Amino acid sequence: MAAFEFKRFDQSTKKLNYLQRPGETRLGSVLQESKLNKAKYVLIGIEENAGPQANMGRVGSENAFNAFFRVFLNTQVHEEQTMHELAYLGKIVQLKSPQDQMEATSMVAELDELLFNTLLEHLRADQIPIIVGGGHNNALPLIRWAAQNAPISIVNIDAHADLRTTEKRHSGNSFSTAMQEGHIQQYGVFGLHEAFNNQWIREQLQQANCVYRFYEAYLQGPFQLQEDVSNFIQHQTAAVGLEIDMDAISNMPSSAQSPSGWRLDDIRSLIYKIGHLKPTIAYLNLTEAAPLNETDDLIVGKALTYLVRDFIKAMK
Repeated sequence: MAAFEFKRFDQSTKKLNYLQRPGETRLGSVLQESKLNKAKYVLIGIEENAGPQANMGRVGSENAFNAFFRVFLNTQVHEEQTMHELAYLGKIVQLKSPQDQMEATSMVAELDELLFNTLLEHLRADQIPIIVGGGHNNALPLIRWAAQNAPISIVNIDAHADLRTTEKRHSGNSFSTAMQEGHIQQYGVFGLHEAFNNQWIREQLQQANCVYRFYEAYLQGPFQLQEDVSNFIQHQTAAVGLEIDMDAISNMPSSAQSPSGWRLDDIRSLIYKIGHLKPTIAYLNLTEAAPLNETDDLIVGKALTYLVRDFIKAMK
């Protein structure tokens, strides 16, 4: 039996759930009427925890998209942000919980194929997928899809490089796998935490196509995240996939939650800075958020909502 199912949003049979007030236009009403074939940005939710579990992480990433979507649909649409270029395709849902790490690993391989085929079937090459939810394992099928015609470059804001060995699939080896497959021209990862990247990963970062900075270097100065990312992007000849692991944000409910890290507003500001550079963006992946209760839901829902709205506004 399949472990995952893609549920496409059908406007004719299903109504999005959002509040309505006189004199207001909520985003839900815009998405309810949006047309996929006219959209520049395509939202896809992923409700899964197999990737983090296969990498010995905690559950909760299966809850991130719903936490986000409840908030996102109720945000305001106005002159400064019409959101008319966004469409909602649907979501991938995990149908069962893995019983052990071995089963989680096999489930990730199935999910790789499903997400890649979903992108291939429903999106044009000039559309930009926005992926919300699930583990960082979903970066690999995204990269495979975006790099079909030519390798892409990656900007990853992350406490972990995700360059682990590639014998078994999980959330910690998407980029090492993609590099082995020749899909990545350059990999830029910024904000790595020294205590949580092993010697093997440090050696992988010495490859010629890797650019990185540890978070501790930012604490000591004089380095700045916006400058590092700007310099990286300005030297790229390839399209750029933008990865934001919510683990990198301090106290964010996530698969590897940490009290140390960037402020949410640091990442919001970075997105606007990237927009000013006008790069060719391949996709946005917001991953590893893992809410486990009502308070977590509110934090994660609002944080992801800010980042998606910022991205669409900044990239115009």
